[in-house]
Parts: sequence; C-alpha cells; structure tokens
Amino acid sequence: MTKRIGCLHAHYSNIEYMEQAFAEYDVEFVHFVDPALVIRVSSDEHFSMENAQDQVLRQVEWIAGSKVDAILITCTNYIALLQEDRLSTSIPIIKIDEPFFSYLCAQEQPQILLFTNPATVEGTMNRLNRFAHAHGKSPQIEVQMIEDAFSLLMQGKKEVYLNVLSRYMKGLIESESNGNEAVAVAVAQLSMVEAARTIYKETKVRIGNPLEPLVAYMEENLHLSYRQKMA
Repeated sequence: MTKRIGCLHAHYSNIEYMEQAFAEYDVEFVHFVDPALVIRVSSDEHFSMENAQDQVLRQVEWIAGSKVDAILITCTNYIALLQEDRLSTSIPIIKIDEPFFSYLCAQEQPQILLFTNPATVEGTMNRLNRFAHAHGKSPQIEVQMIEDAFSLLMQGKKEVYLNVLSRYMKGLIESESNGNEAVAVAVAQLSMVEAARTIYKETKVRIGNPLEPLVAYMEENLHLSYRQKMA
C-alpha cells in the first residue's frame, strides 16, 4: 500500500534527496517548501520567535490536512521551532535529525561533525545534546564549519559546492588519519550527503550522514514496502 508523506523543507534541493532516497519504496511525497522563514528569523528584528513558531505550526497543520500518512520535517530550524503540544493533528511527525542523532550517539569513538550552513549549527547541537542526555549518551563530537561553501549552493552553484566539500573532506581524512585508523566524520546537512558518498566511493572511508538512518527509521516505523518492479 502506497504511503503518502508530506515533507516540509526550507530549501528546494531537499526534494531531490528525498525522492532519490526512497525511489525503491512505495511512497508518494507531497513537498512543501518555505525558504523565507529561516531568512526572516535571522534578518527581521520585528519577526519574533513566537511569530516563527506560529508559522511552523500553521505549515504543519496545513500539511496534515493534505491526507498524508506522516509528515517529515527536513529542516533542523523548523524542527526546533515546532511546538508539538500545540498541534491538533495526530499524524506522525518525523524529524529528520532524530534517527541521525541515534546514529551519532551509537558511535564510541570521537567524531567530527561537518556543517556548511552556520544558521543550523546552534539548533542542531542543542537538539543533539538534549537527545543524548535523554538517552543517557555522551557522544564526543567536534563541530567544524566549511566556510563560505553554503553561499555557493544558495547561488545555484551545486557542482562547485560539492567540489568544495569533497576537497575539504579528503583533506580532513588525510590530516586526521592515525596509521590505518581513519577519523570518524559525519555531515550534518542533506546538501552534504552527495559529497560524502563520493568520498566513500573514492576512499572507502564511510562518512556518516542524516539520510541513511532516516530511510532505515521510516522503513521500519511506517512499514514501507518496496515498489513492484515492472516485468
């Protein structure tokens, strides 16, 4: 049975990641994109936190009315703004970062967590720390920012963006490797997943990312089935 999932994104590029990641599953995505909210929160002094919370609430309630089986929020800032106790819907809300947090908390060695968007760091790390504390975990995580990369993506220069990420990750792996033991690295944003996978193909060093834990989580919890292949 086809599952219908409403997705709330802060950037259009996330649509492609979701469609590709779940291409083998019997899933129909309905995408809702609002890049303006994050911009207003950071640039409009008259747009309060309460205004932002109200807007996210309206968005989620609107999506819930679209006859979906679940709602997936792919923006960490939207997740942080969501006040679930105010929701009138009982539709499952899936937050992209929570399966990823479970993955990070399960790692025993120190990790480097890479970001390109400075606006997502504080919200992500605050949520990660709360998640870890609630589950009795203490992951050792060092945050590193790949400076000036995110603006390339915002300008539509995706290939240049991915090349910058790949060079940074290769340099990081080379500098942090200790003998035959590679450093544990993960990327925090969906826009970084493609570069992480490229690095794995080239170096066989696995880069953790939020997409793979999400797919596994949704397959199990939403009981997703595979599409029937055409003969």
